[in-house]
Amino acid sequence: MASATAPAPGIGFFERYLSVWVALCIVVGVAAGQAFPGLTRAVASMEVASINLPVGALIWVMVIPMLLKIDFAALGQVRAHARGIGVTLFINWAVKPFSMALLGWIFVRHVFAPWLPAEQLDSYIAGLILLAAAPCTAMVFVWSQLCRGDPYFTLSQVALNDAIMVVAFAPIVALLLGLSSITVPWDTLLASVLLYIVLPVALSQALRRALLARGVAHFQAVAARLGPFSMAALLLTLVLLFAFQGEAILRQPLVIALLAVPILLQVIFNSGLAYWLNRSLGVQHCVAGPSALIGASNFFELAVATAIGLFGFQSGAALATVVGVLVEVPVMLAVVATVNRSKAWYESGLRANQG
Repeated sequence: MASATAPAPGIGFFERYLSVWVALCIVVGVAAGQAFPGLTRAVASMEVASINLPVGALIWVMVIPMLLKIDFAALGQVRAHARGIGVTLFINWAVKPFSMALLGWIFVRHVFAPWLPAEQLDSYIAGLILLAAAPCTAMVFVWSQLCRGDPYFTLSQVALNDAIMVVAFAPIVALLLGLSSITVPWDTLLASVLLYIVLPVALSQALRRALLARGVAHFQAVAARLGPFSMAALLLTLVLLFAFQGEAILRQPLVIALLAVPILLQVIFNSGLAYWLNRSLGVQHCVAGPSALIGASNFFELAVATAIGLFGFQSGAALATVVGVLVEVPVMLAVVATVNRSKAWYESGLRANQG
C-alpha cells in the first residue's frame, strides 16, 4: 500500500483543543436547553424506530470522513506485525470492555453510588461499556504520528479492528449489558450497528475508491476538506446532548468528574498493559507505542451515537460517553508523552531480552 494515502502527521487545531470545545458545548448546550426547552423537545421527537434522525445525520457526517482514512488493503500487512497486532487485539477485545465493566461496577455501583442519581446507575454503566467496546479509528493516526509509530502497523491494526467491530461490537455490548443486569434492546442495538458501523464503512470505502481513482492528491485534498465537517458534526451533537442533559448537570455537576474516574483508570491500565506486553514480547518501540495507544483509546463517536440510540438523549449512558470525549485528548496526549519519554527504558528491555 502506498504511504501517500496515509493520514498526514500532526494534530490539528480543533483536535488539540477538543476538550476545550467539549467544555464550551456543555455551556452552550445547557444554556440552550434552559432557554429553548420547546425546541430541544421537538428535536428529540424526530425519531423513527428509536433512531433520532437529526443525530443520525450528524453521526454520518461525523464518522464517514474518519472511516474514509481506513485502507482495508492494509490488512495485508498484518502478518508483518503479528506480535504487536496480537497484543492490541487482546487488549481491545478481551481486556478493555471487561475491565471497563468491572470499573463501572466498582465505582458507579459502589464507591460513587451515594453521589449519583440511583435511577441512572445502570445507564451510566451501559455508557461506559459502549465507550470501551469500540476501539478508536480516526484519532489513533494522530497519536501514532506523535509517538513516531510505524504507519503501516497503525493502518493495518485500525483496518483489522474496524473489520472485527462490524461483527463483534453488538455481541460484546449485549454480553456485558446482560452481565450488568441491564436490559438489551436487541433490535435497537443491531440497528445502531447497521446504521453507525456497517453502512458508513461501506459508503466510506466506496467513496475512497472513487476518490483514489482520480489520484492520491485528489483523495488527500477531499479528505482534508471533509475533516472540519466531521468535527463540526461532533460538536453540534454534543450541544444537542447537553441541551437535554442540562437539568441533570445543573442538579449534580459532580457527576461528570465522578464518571471520568473509571475512564481515566481504564486508559492508564490498558495502555500500560499493552506497552508492557509488547516489551515482554520483544516488539519494536515504533510498534509498541501505537499498540498501547490503540489499546487505550475509544471510538467515542460511535459510543455517543449508540448510547443515544439505545437509551435516549437524556440518559446517563449518553452522558457517560460524552465524558469520554471530554477526557480523551488530554489523557491520550499524556500517554503519548509517556511513550516518548520511556523509549530508552523500553529499548533497554529489548536489548536485555535479546542478550
